[in-house]
Amino acid sequence: MSLTKRIVGLVVLALIPALAVQGYNEYALRAARSEAVRNEAMRAARGVAADLGLFGQGARQVLGILAGLSEIRAKDPKACTAYLSTVVGRVPGSFFFGVADADGRIRCNTLGSAVGAYTVADRSYFQDAMRTGGFAIGTVGAGRVTGRPTIQFAQAIADDDGDGRRDGIVITSIDLSYLAARQATAGLPPDATLTVADRLGTILVRLPDHEAWAGKPLPPALWKALADHRGGVSDMPGLLGDTRITAVAKALPSDLDSMTVAVGLSPAAAFADIDAATRRGVVLIGLGAAMALVAALMAGRAFIRRPVRRLLAAASAWRAGELMARTGISGSGEFGQLGEAFDAMAASLERHQGELREEVARSHVLQERQTMMLHELNHRVRNTLTTVQSLARQTRRDDDRGERLEGRILSLSKTHDLLSRDDWGGASLRTVLENELSPFRDDQDHRFGLEGTDLDLPPRYVLALGMTVHELTTNAAKYGALSTEAGRVDVCWDVVTGESGARRLVMEWCESAGPPVQEPGKRGFGTRLITGGVSRELGGTVRLDFAAEGLRCRLDVPLDEPDRFTTFSEVAAVRPAGTA
Repeated sequence: MSLTKRIVGLVVLALIPALAVQGYNEYALRAARSEAVRNEAMRAARGVAADLGLFGQGARQVLGILAGLSEIRAKDPKACTAYLSTVVGRVPGSFFFGVADADGRIRCNTLGSAVGAYTVADRSYFQDAMRTGGFAIGTVGAGRVTGRPTIQFAQAIADDDGDGRRDGIVITSIDLSYLAARQATAGLPPDATLTVADRLGTILVRLPDHEAWAGKPLPPALWKALADHRGGVSDMPGLLGDTRITAVAKALPSDLDSMTVAVGLSPAAAFADIDAATRRGVVLIGLGAAMALVAALMAGRAFIRRPVRRLLAAASAWRAGELMARTGISGSGEFGQLGEAFDAMAASLERHQGELREEVARSHVLQERQTMMLHELNHRVRNTLTTVQSLARQTRRDDDRGERLEGRILSLSKTHDLLSRDDWGGASLRTVLENELSPFRDDQDHRFGLEGTDLDLPPRYVLALGMTVHELTTNAAKYGALSTEAGRVDVCWDVVTGESGARRLVMEWCESAGPPVQEPGKRGFGTRLITGGVSRELGGTVRLDFAAEGLRCRLDVPLDEPDRFTTFSEVAAVRPAGTA
């Protein structure tokens, strides 16, 4: 095979991936655009349906209010007409209001028609409202007085006797041109068509050319197609016969009753940019192929020089430290064997260099991890020492002989032991309670009640609640329910979720059957430790109730607040001003 034929073959082979990529991109772009256009059409249709639903709700509210007014219920022509005349200009989209009696005869309206001038007994909205006793929507038709295409909304008027009978209806006529103008400014996609039809298939709104189509029936084939594809998107012919990507909104309870809303988008407009890009791509591929063929033919004479240049370029890159560079030459010929040998050498060097870099990186990671652990240990030891210092200082001020200080430090130590079991990952609330109550529960489980769904707590909650429960337990053993044989302590808790979704822990400590309780004359350090620890460390609240039958303590703690980065050293800040 000649050199020219080989070059032409190489060019053709090079074109095959480009054509495959172009074809795949064309398919992927059209599929993605089709999905996007269909979603856009459905969003537009649902937006129009929702807007019409809101409009209908507003009209319904207005008619409901009118149906309850004495001026309307009395059906006095003069008073009724005067009142309706003041309303018609204030309700957007409504150009007519009227009241009919139970026989359908008009009693008053905003046009000043005589009593009984015409009847609406044959209208569907009158029959539906009288039958249901509520709100009803008619079909599109020409007004008997105005002659304009319109649709009526009606609300039944209840009889004053309260026996459930209907004494007539309140009517309003909706200007279809107003509805069309309302949707024209609602942000429909460019080149979109909007068709809104009533339950009989008569057009309420048509964009564009609303005035030419309003009040006309849809072609039976199109009406059937819209009904069959309700809630979906399909390619179907429009009113003008052109195929459009048409979305038909699914009827929802909040929408305007029995209205069909369809939005159609032009496929040509939707895919115009993709079609243009495809044409440009084909032209560019053709030009590129021609240029590649010419360039390959001209470069055929360089087949000998090119391998040498590539070898030299690779050698220069390796000398500069770029070991990832390769000659890219392979084959059974001399240049191929030489290129493979050079590439193997470069790969080996690059692999060894990478292993050395990984070793250095691992050493740095271990050093950083050791430094981080030292900082963490320093932080925890400093916090613990600060807590012990605060306890000792306050205990000395309260003239304690050391027993309560020893108990508090022992409680803090037990809590630290509890956290250390899981590498300071936290502990459950029940475990914290049992840990603090264990010295008093030997053979006396009947004196304690723990009730609540178990809850995992982070370390700062474990420390704060552990110290709090220790103070309550110590106080109960010294002055409260645990100081007598018949005393009992009940602890119950629950997780409450607020309106904002934030969770809170509510825990109650209740003592009973102990000696009578009297509220102390001053707040001791134990009380300040309880209130200060919960409020400062956890952002919660504490309520102490010194009831005669036993102490009640209620804790309300947020569970979702960020770490306040505080320690028990801040308990000292809780003491009242002026105390030593």
